[in-house]
Parts: sequence; C-alpha cells; structure tokens
Amino acid sequence: MKHLRGRMDESILVCAYYGANGERLIRRGHKMAKMLDCPLYILTVDPQPFDNFDAEKVEYLNNWQQLAEELEVEEFIIRDNEKKPIQNVIAEVAHLYNITQVVIGQTAQSRWEEITKGSFMNLLLKTISFVDLHVVSVERHVRNEEDAMFEKGVRAYLLENGNDYKVSFTCSKNIYYEGIFFKEIGTDFDNGIFKFMHDNKMHEVHISENHVTDSTKIPSKSRQ
Repeated sequence: MKHLRGRMDESILVCAYYGANGERLIRRGHKMAKMLDCPLYILTVDPQPFDNFDAEKVEYLNNWQQLAEELEVEEFIIRDNEKKPIQNVIAEVAHLYNITQVVIGQTAQSRWEEITKGSFMNLLLKTISFVDLHVVSVERHVRNEEDAMFEKGVRAYLLENGNDYKVSFTCSKNIYYEGIFFKEIGTDFDNGIFKFMHDNKMHEVHISENHVTDSTKIPSKSRQ
C-alpha cells in the first residue's frame, strides 16, 4: 500500500537478516524515514526457497511483516531462492524502487575473511555507488534466562479436541492454529510454549505434555 509522503526524491531501504537485530535495523530505518518524510522499504534475501524455511525463519518474517504494517512501510520485499550475490540483489532492488539510502547491519566478518574474500562493505559500495550507505553497529544477541530454557522452535499445529487443545507435529484436517513450538530443555515430554499468529498479533500458550494449560488464552476463530 502506498502512503502519502512529503518527499519522493528520497527513499530508504533496510536490509534485514534473521536475528535479534533485524527489528532494530527496521526501527532505525523508520526513524530516518520519518525525519525525512519519505518512503521506507524492507528487504530480506535468502538462498533457500520459502518452502524450505524453518519455523524460526518464518517467525522472524511474520514479526517483521507485522512491524512493517505497524510502521506503514511501503513494501516488505522477500527475495527467496536467490542465487545471486547479496550485494547484486540489493543493487537490483535499489534500482527498481529508486532507493537513495540503504541501511544495513555491521557484519561480523573476521580480518582473515576480509583479506581472502574481500570486505562485503567494499563490494556493496562498488555495486551501489549511487546511494548513501548507512552501517548500523549491531550488538551480539545475548540470550536471556527465558531463551535459555527452550530448544530451537519447530513448526507445530494446535488441534481442537472438544474443550481441550493439544500440540501436534503432524498436519491434519482439524488444525486450529499453525505456529511454532519451543520445547523446554531437559524434559522427555512435549512441555514448552506454542506461539502463533492471529489478527496480525503474536500469541503464546503454555504446553504441558502436549496439552494447552489454559485454553482461555486461545482466541476464537469464529470471527474469521
């Protein structure tokens, strides 16, 4: 959806990649776009096709899509199954959308990698010399105590069984919600947290031995 902006001679592209700093980059780009009153675009690039994305990647994309709508971003661009070098993809998108400023996160590239492979920043500057490049220093993601309690998320399904709900890892006809299950570390049972999207909002319920502990936290789908 196009939004009315004061300036159309400037436009900003945020290049977001999976991780805790993606949202930080998007919000930084939005702050710049708001100051300039110009369009904002978000780009994420992945060499794998979308169908092969794991649950964690899908969750990041869902969260960014929700954030893009909240911030009235012009377009959230996903370039999946992309085999070209990422700097070339950024250049293509910049040309296509008349981008004048690009925001990226500082890459954690070692000095040896810079010597043997070349600095990504230098390659990008050569490829998109027609735009201003903003490099944002990104902090290492420090997992908090709650993060450390759970394993990596996997795709799962919430099934309705009368007044009860349970988590399944097999797709079936009576799926109530599709989402991501985070299993507690050190348990032999399927205990943990199930996260899912509804009405463009992220919801979560606690799971004990495959079953939802409090079904009142599950929004009704009758309005859909």
